[in-house]
Amino acid sequence: MESFKIVNYETKYKSAFRSINEAWIRQYFKIEPSDQKALIHPKEYILDKGGAILIALYEDQPIGACALIKIDHPKYDFELAKMGLDPAYHGRGFGQKICQATIDKAVELGATWIYLESNTVLKPAIELYKKLGFEKIEDFESPYERCNIQMGLKIG
Repeated sequence: MESFKIVNYETKYKSAFRSINEAWIRQYFKIEPSDQKALIHPKEYILDKGGAILIALYEDQPIGACALIKIDHPKYDFELAKMGLDPAYHGRGFGQKICQATIDKAVELGATWIYLESNTVLKPAIELYKKLGFEKIEDFESPYERCNIQMGLKIG
């Protein structure tokens, strides 16, 4: 595990952030307008609005990513979004590590509640979110066609 680390997003990871996420989305679904905004313009769409992006590195190569998108909602502070991991690294605990690091980043940013949107076809992801304490909610109208489950987590 000493070859694995999680770092804050830098411009040099822009193409990796995009390609990691496009790969899993295309595997199961299609790229939607909301995806394009975040993946093509992560600085403007995520970072400049008070969000964060974490990049998982293995032997200094980007293998995963996860973002916190600041939202305007009376209860939820951020959406945990754009979590992707190169399939070559599945089953090694890296997904859980980057997701937990993103939750920790939300705490650092002062969040008390975060939510996410997913699809139940992504069984390992749903199980991971449950393991980390997320529970099913129905608080949002989703901008994603692919979304059939929303989950929330009280933190802090």
